[in-house]
Amino acid sequence: MSDQAVLRLAPTDAAGSAPPPPAPAVPADGFEGLPPEADGRRVWAALGRAHRLAAAYRGGDPASGVDPDTLGRLMTDVDARFGIGSTLSVCIQIATAVPLLTLGGEPAARVLHDALAGRAVVALAASDEGSGADLAGLGTTVAVDDDGVTVTGTKRWITSALYADHLLVLARHRESRHFTSFTWVLVPADAPGVTVEPAETPLFDGSGTGHIRLDRVQLPREHIVGRVGRGMTSFAAHIAVERLTGTLWGVALCARMLRRTKERLQGRAYGDGTLWQLEGIQQRFAAALLRTHELAALVDRLGRRAARHDTAAAALLKAGAARTVNSVLAECAQLHGAEGFAAGGAQWTRAQAALWSIGGGTTEIVLTAVAGSADALLAELPS
Repeated sequence: MSDQAVLRLAPTDAAGSAPPPPAPAVPADGFEGLPPEADGRRVWAALGRAHRLAAAYRGGDPASGVDPDTLGRLMTDVDARFGIGSTLSVCIQIATAVPLLTLGGEPAARVLHDALAGRAVVALAASDEGSGADLAGLGTTVAVDDDGVTVTGTKRWITSALYADHLLVLARHRESRHFTSFTWVLVPADAPGVTVEPAETPLFDGSGTGHIRLDRVQLPREHIVGRVGRGMTSFAAHIAVERLTGTLWGVALCARMLRRTKERLQGRAYGDGTLWQLEGIQQRFAAALLRTHELAALVDRLGRRAARHDTAAAALLKAGAARTVNSVLAECAQLHGAEGFAAGGAQWTRAQAALWSIGGGTTEIVLTAVAGSADALLAELPS
């Protein structure tokens, strides 16, 4: 059929002219054309184009908090398609870095707009050289005066550092370890005095994890995010949402690995049947499935509280996720047998799952927080 014939057959509007062609449909998950090995920056950009980043927050506003249901679907979709490193980059930005930008400051407002559109990546630079989980021991400093700020220090194991446009840096503005001694500064990644090098690990390819050196980086005072002295307080509140997001992701990862493991067991011949038909194998699998359902039930009960910055609820979720993800993925890796040691196999994923016991606060620190809220948490249980 000729082009002219096609045109003659096209429907017309009341005026007799052909209507404009429909706009291209946005794929449901936003990932059309992205390969599984896409890094976190490309995944973030795709989510922004599909308007899925703003949709994760109530009313599309990060200042209003996340919507756990929408956020859970987003993390499930990203985990299903991309590697743990790329998913980690999305997790930290959407849970912590982006909401912190709402605290104020003109540069922060501009970057927030670009980040939600997927045009900008923001690396959360909290942990310091030598400080680890002891954020009060940060060595990175910010000198604040009427003319501007000067940031000096080293940040290690920072997700998205290698491809970030901006660094949200937690720094000390006075010597005291008091929680009022810390301030957020938004540092352009290309500012003079900023250098970034890759972290020494292949475990989280796609995450852009690196080490950042800040050598007397000078910026206008407007690059302070929020009020001077409120950095630690705001971080403590927003880490609750990061712990919720990590738990939602943990449920999705466990479910994905269990499905993959069951398929393998059903396809692996053993005697006259398959490995799946062995009662002992079924019991081990069922125990891992039970733990995953327990974690999902914990999210259902506590997720909305954590989304409202309830630190006790978030600590319970984080501790539960660390134990569940590690145990379920260890069981899956064992059930995969020797094939689990193949490149990208279940044993590799098991090694990456150690992240849940360290990132966002080690399990020991989080359990201490749970103990600190013991009276309130006990009161919630039947007596």
